Amino acid sequence: MIEAVSRREFTSRLLRASVAALTAPALVRAQSSGPAILGGAAPRVTHGVMSGDVTADSAVVWARTDRAATMQVEWSTAESFAAARRVAGPVTGPEADHTAKLLLRDLPAGERIFYRVAFEDAAGNRTAEPVVGQLVTAARDARDVVFAWSGDTCGQGFGTSPDGDGMRTYAALREARPDFFVHCGDTIYADNPITAAVALPGGKQWRNRVSDEKAKVAETLAEFRGAHRYNLGDRHVRAFNAAVPVFAQWDDHEVRNNWYPGQKLDEDVRYTEKSVDVLVARARRAFFDYQPVRPGAGSVIYRVVPRGPLCELFFLDLRSHRDANSPNRQTATMPGSAYMGATQLAWLKSALVASKATWKVICSDMPLALLVSDGPKNWEAAANGDDGPPLGRELEIADLLRAMKAAGVRNVVWLTADVHYAASHHYDPARAKFTEFDPFWEFVSGPLHAGTYGPGTLDKTFGPEARWNSRPPGSPSAGPHTVEQFFGTVRIDGRTKAATVAHFDRDGRKLWSIELPAHQA
Repeated sequence: MIEAVSRREFTSRLLRASVAALTAPALVRAQSSGPAILGGAAPRVTHGVMSGDVTADSAVVWARTDRAATMQVEWSTAESFAAARRVAGPVTGPEADHTAKLLLRDLPAGERIFYRVAFEDAAGNRTAEPVVGQLVTAARDARDVVFAWSGDTCGQGFGTSPDGDGMRTYAALREARPDFFVHCGDTIYADNPITAAVALPGGKQWRNRVSDEKAKVAETLAEFRGAHRYNLGDRHVRAFNAAVPVFAQWDDHEVRNNWYPGQKLDEDVRYTEKSVDVLVARARRAFFDYQPVRPGAGSVIYRVVPRGPLCELFFLDLRSHRDANSPNRQTATMPGSAYMGATQLAWLKSALVASKATWKVICSDMPLALLVSDGPKNWEAAANGDDGPPLGRELEIADLLRAMKAAGVRNVVWLTADVHYAASHHYDPARAKFTEFDPFWEFVSGPLHAGTYGPGTLDKTFGPEARWNSRPPGSPSAGPHTVEQFFGTVRIDGRTKAATVAHFDRDGRKLWSIELPAHQA
């Protein structure tokens, strides 16, 4: 069983032991400019710890140090670290920007695991004070599953503040005590520079901590890595990462707004590197360096993470395998209309059919039916605005929905972000132009820390209906200086198997919720 532990007390100790050191003025410059030996004989953990992709018996643990060193991880089911097991991790150095990840194996299922990370250099000097984190492994029995999701961090020039107030939504997320958190993409805004201040209504300002790498759009590997490090300079982010595993995927702003493979940036004067493919290779390397996805995953971001008999998560990558953005009106699946791409689509259909979990959760970096434009004529997401039968990228969505209905795949929900407001959409063939699917829900959240917009317009091809929006039509733009930052939670009841989905604002106030019964196969 999960050991009863006060998350508030754990976080308080964690902040006293490690976060205070990370907010020292000497380190702020080190975080922005890269590795630096900050005095003393031993390596240091520079940006806190993270875990991710946690299953019943394994978890990824991540940390970064200030020099070439070997990662060392100890873990225990006791907060005191009684009977701790020690596992030697990889050697890291400048080629990985001094980041390191270790896949812990043979963990006990359904337990709270405490872990601590240290580094040891070639001279035998070891981190004086290990940095501590915790995670919960998936249960093998049908007990409650609780997790959160959102997206969009550090967009539209809103960074972490020099006074420490920073990214407050992460503090509310931590207080919600999820077993894990799904970041649906835009984990960074590589194309959004951070300046000292952002103008707010009424003549006020949002003040930012600045860094060298975030002073311009990211083009070099060092700049992409610096964008990830920038977010880790926020005390709320570090405290959250140590307390809650992060399951990360990416979207466009890990590279550049609305990018697609093969794109050229000849008209964008901000970029000296004009090849998006070159930028993507650097951004992907930085993503795998800094996000706690499984080492050895290579270039594949789409994946499945099982969380016991009640829940399995399917992470999409709607960026890497798409064709160019276009008017999106192709009449057949062909080169020019790819979204997931043939390989990923086949994988997803097969994985969903094979899943034995009660709830199948598709974690998407883009919404299904909301209109997301790319200029005056082209479309960025699947929807194309004609409200008719599937065309263009909608053909892949139709293919997937048809296959799920034919195979009897039940209890599927979609979670997404990207559009910078929160919403609950119900899809029903009775309202649709394409009807070969069973009704389902899509839930939208975010931003975590960025500008706030919306609501958007729904394409009617798959019969969506907005049952709830966080913002009424005509709402003015907002941002993290207001409560209009959003995250959601999913709570699956181990007894009834019902899933309750709820939306929250920046300060953790519940805005809306619904209980979805589980349909038995």
